[in-house]
Amino acid sequence: MFTAIRKHPLIAVFSIVVLVLLALGFMPQPVLVETVAVTQAPLSVTIEEEGRTRVIDRYVISAPVSGVTCRQQLKVGDNVKQGQTLLSITPLESQVLDARSRAQAEAQQQAAEAAFNAAQEQALAAAAAAQLAQNELQRLQPLMQQSMISREDFDRARTQVQTTAAAKRSADFNVETARYELEAASSLLDYSAAISLGEPAERVAVRSPIDGRILKINRQCEGPVKTGEPLLEVGDPAALEVEVDVLSADAVKIKPGMQVLFERWGGETPLQGIVRIVEPVGFTKTSALGVDEQRVLVISDFTSPTEQWSRLGDGYRVEARFILWQQNEVLQVPASSLFRYDDGWAVFIVQNERAVRRPVQVGQRNGLRAQILSGVKKGEQVINHPADDVDDDVPVKVTSIDQ
Repeated sequence: MFTAIRKHPLIAVFSIVVLVLLALGFMPQPVLVETVAVTQAPLSVTIEEEGRTRVIDRYVISAPVSGVTCRQQLKVGDNVKQGQTLLSITPLESQVLDARSRAQAEAQQQAAEAAFNAAQEQALAAAAAAQLAQNELQRLQPLMQQSMISREDFDRARTQVQTTAAAKRSADFNVETARYELEAASSLLDYSAAISLGEPAERVAVRSPIDGRILKINRQCEGPVKTGEPLLEVGDPAALEVEVDVLSADAVKIKPGMQVLFERWGGETPLQGIVRIVEPVGFTKTSALGVDEQRVLVISDFTSPTEQWSRLGDGYRVEARFILWQQNEVLQVPASSLFRYDDGWAVFIVQNERAVRRPVQVGQRNGLRAQILSGVKKGEQVINHPADDVDDDVPVKVTSIDQ
């Protein structure tokens, strides 16, 4: 054998090279991986949906009697005062009430008067509830400063003050609406008599029930109208709320009093708000992909100062971000570094150029990041997007480190 090697040294060298290359080829090669450091930073879990603003109390002013309206001189956006005459209606000359019609008109007037009295009583009850909530907040203020009550109880009392104040404003608006409806019911009787020859035609004045602005004009030109036909809409743009339709599966996670941020509304900083009510009735809405979804309306109020969102109007688009959970200094990793292991979660960390499987306990998740309750420490390098060929004690080579 040695004689053959001495006679053919090139063949011997070539054979040795081939054996060495085969040995190197069958040796396990390190897997290329990308790592990211375990960090400790703020983390929040949110639900994001598009919403739009709307005036809390808007009033559709309808024609109280059938007749002919004058040409509308107001424009959308004009300011109006409570009791201001918006337009006038000249009743039809041939309109005469028979006995049954007059009895019905009188019954409607009495019903409107009863509704006005009921609205006044409800306004008194709302005012009493608002005062009680304010007194309770003042009573809890020194207790909160002395740490004798929880922050949650104090926030609940403050939310109750805002809720009862909004209910009081709404009840006051209802009183004005009931008064306006009473006037509308009375006008049917007051202006129903036939006009004698030679007398000037009487006009029914249509007045604004509140201080606000013109939101919509249904009829611009002069012409005949029927009783109950919408003429225009008025409201107060300074009293805005935000309606957001969310999936019903997300609506069950949202509770009244929850913090919400409004972004991409046109300003530089997000606006703060608070959830007032999650409507108990859902509806079906077809998504852009043609899928029927069950949606629920969530109504929120602004808590930021009015001057910050005073440029918003009725029907403006905003993006609402409901904060379900939020905490500072949270130990976290990218959600893409987690994988299922033994009915739980695990990650691969890099130690001595090898992948080490480490079971972890996962807390809150927001889709991109995940809270780690135990299993890893801050600063350790975990493998991001681990491939199928990455396993415990497998040699790895880090190609890039994402801090």
